[in-house]
Amino acid sequence: MTKLTSPSTSSKTRNPRALQSTFVSVLAVILLSCSIASADPPAIQHAGTYTGREPVTDWLMSEKLDGIRGYWTGKELVTRKGYRIHAPGWFTKHFPPFALDGELWRRRNDFAFVQRTVLDEVPSENWKEITYNIFEVPEAAGDFLARLEKAAAWFKAHPAPHVRTIEQTQCRGPNHLDAFLKKIELLGGEGVIVKNPALPFHAGRSPHMLKVKNFSDMEGTVIAHTPGKGKFEGMMGSITLRLENGIEFKLGTGFTIADRKHPPPVGAVVTFKYQGFTQKGIPRFASFMRVRGD
Repeated sequence: MTKLTSPSTSSKTRNPRALQSTFVSVLAVILLSCSIASADPPAIQHAGTYTGREPVTDWLMSEKLDGIRGYWTGKELVTRKGYRIHAPGWFTKHFPPFALDGELWRRRNDFAFVQRTVLDEVPSENWKEITYNIFEVPEAAGDFLARLEKAAAWFKAHPAPHVRTIEQTQCRGPNHLDAFLKKIELLGGEGVIVKNPALPFHAGRSPHMLKVKNFSDMEGTVIAHTPGKGKFEGMMGSITLRLENGIEFKLGTGFTIADRKHPPPVGAVVTFKYQGFTQKGIPRFASFMRVRGD
């Protein structure tokens, strides 16, 4: 612990350069805290989880893209938590003056590349490989298809080759949904989103927009590391996660050797997949997927 001394204690504590350096460091922390606190999350819609009991016939289904969610405010691109995405000027040059919600994506099983590119404060040439895939037009009037049509009409008049509207398929029933999910998974996709197209937009968790997967995923905050043993000696063995509801548990599977040598730091938010819960509320068969940087 750093020991604070009064100016009269010793001449060594009155080094102007040291005091100036300390002041600058403290100021930087204050400014960073203010910047973080100033983020204003957009009013977005969150998918619920499909249970198999919902009446999905005639709903619309599409592939759930595994990228970084990008919300266009009408002026700038931000993350789901409201932090600015430093996209190059050419990327958003032809974006409309109204809000869009979509996924910044390159291809399946490529989340690390997208996250590294999209969350970099200095945009790189890698942005040329990123596409913006629109799945909602939050402030538009009308039903789901009418809202999507507003975006499609805009980009027809203002072409941007890296922007597209996610293709929607009408669901003929649960069996059709299962077959569609199987097709997406065989292609290496993460899952499916199915949505009631008849409703106007509303923000928050929605029982009318559902994610469909053969596993569930969740996020937790790293609060501790446990050293590895045996073949993992000298590396990380497991991490302890705290969930939003306060439950804590150890996660030790799904990591590569590189992950174990350089584990997610304390305070990082990680995504893991699981299959149900124990009686104590701990995720069953939990397996690490990735660190969330957005």
